[in-house]
Amino acid sequence: MCNRFLGTWKLVSSENFDDYMKELGVGLATRKLGGLAKPDVIISMKGDIVTVRTESTFKNTAISFKLGQQFDETTADDRKVKSVVTLEKGALVQVQKWNGKETTIKRRLVDGKMVVECAMKGVVCTRIYERV
Repeated sequence: MCNRFLGTWKLVSSENFDDYMKELGVGLATRKLGGLAKPDVIISMKGDIVTVRTESTFKNTAISFKLGQQFDETTADDRKVKSVVTLEKGALVQVQKWNGKETTIKRRLVDGKMVVECAMKGVVCTRIYERV
């Protein structure tokens, strides 16, 4: 199930992240810092609780959740959202909703790498992580 995602991942490439952050409503200064960050993502599991920690020189965040159950999240850019993460066709799919807006973050494994696709209103960002 989620076991294939467990471990530490480092960002190796990022496409269209600034445009995606713009679509989210992130201000210029935060976008510049976010664009410079090269985060590590640590995914762990204890029982049926999945934890995703994101660590960078810019900001550290962590979310813990059960698949399919809505939870409150404060994002790295300080949005207060309602999130749900599901497992769909081998991908971890996270939907964040706030103020009538919605974004989807899909994490899937391709050739041993974690490919993260962030989408909002037709703007798609792709970030690729390698296992550490």
